[in-house]
Amino acid sequence: MSAAVSFQGVARRFGSVRAVDGVDLDVAEGEFFAMLGPSGSGKTTCLRLIAGFERPDEGRVRLFGADVTQTPPYRRPVNTVFQDYALFPHLSVIDNVAYGLMIAGVAKAERRRRAEEALAMMALPGFGGRRPSELSGGQRQRVALARALVNRPRVLLLDEPLGALDLKLREAMQDELKALQRKVGITFVFVTHDQGEALSMADRVAVFDGGRIRQVGTPLEVYGQPASAFVASFVGSSNVLPPRLSRLFGGPERTASLRPESLRIVPPEGARVAGTVRGTRYLGGATRVAVDLGRVGTTPLDDHDDFREVAVLVPGGQPVPPEGARVGLAWDQGALHVMEGA
Repeated sequence: MSAAVSFQGVARRFGSVRAVDGVDLDVAEGEFFAMLGPSGSGKTTCLRLIAGFERPDEGRVRLFGADVTQTPPYRRPVNTVFQDYALFPHLSVIDNVAYGLMIAGVAKAERRRRAEEALAMMALPGFGGRRPSELSGGQRQRVALARALVNRPRVLLLDEPLGALDLKLREAMQDELKALQRKVGITFVFVTHDQGEALSMADRVAVFDGGRIRQVGTPLEVYGQPASAFVASFVGSSNVLPPRLSRLFGGPERTASLRPESLRIVPPEGARVAGTVRGTRYLGGATRVAVDLGRVGTTPLDDHDDFREVAVLVPGGQPVPPEGARVGLAWDQGALHVMEGA
């Protein structure tokens, strides 16, 4: 079966800037796929290349096996939900949802019926007569989704659609989006810079940086087995150990990742690794403790070492050592991940 979305050596330049730099990618049909990365990493440009708003300078874009590299947006089986929702303020909700059907020449009665069905699917029955200004942020987001889905696209593109929502509503909408994708069964391609969104919703995640994909995998793979120091640091937080310290922590002399939640604070006597608490930061459900190693085992570290401090995540309810305390560190076998691409 052909991939729903396929990039083959795709590049897109803006002047001297290579916004997308030789990307190869396959998104399976029916998959919830996230493109994750910082601003300027190339993820939104890739989304626009799928939609047809941009065309590649090199490479091919395929949808369900068909080459659409030169196909205009209106002839592609995709629809897009933007961060600002782009609702028409002078139109009612029902007319906003039915707008694409009107442009496509669908009869008035049919487009109203389909628009009402789409609103009902978004838990907005009876909202059709309102204006967008009369809706909450979450309701406007649902209207934008209804408008995108009413045309029955085979791929739905979402460009940071939750970015304008407050934290509590954003978390609720993450659950709703994932449930909606399972219900309608179409391919979702979701662009975000929020690693929590990507990890909680996506079947697979592509991590972007500098116009390139640094890693593709399931959320568990990307978080637990980062391919590089960039991925380890961007997806969650991690102690990225240079080769010397990786060896002292019991691994090979190669760059490795050790997640703060994998470390435990223990008495310093007899601990393989000991250090001094330099500061704490309360995070609500946990406290982040910064530990200056000073030495690892019998090997002293000085101010010129490229790594001295590790972060430990202490779960809520457990004692937190004060600043200046001498502590030991422990971790389970297998917590240290050697990064093959580092």
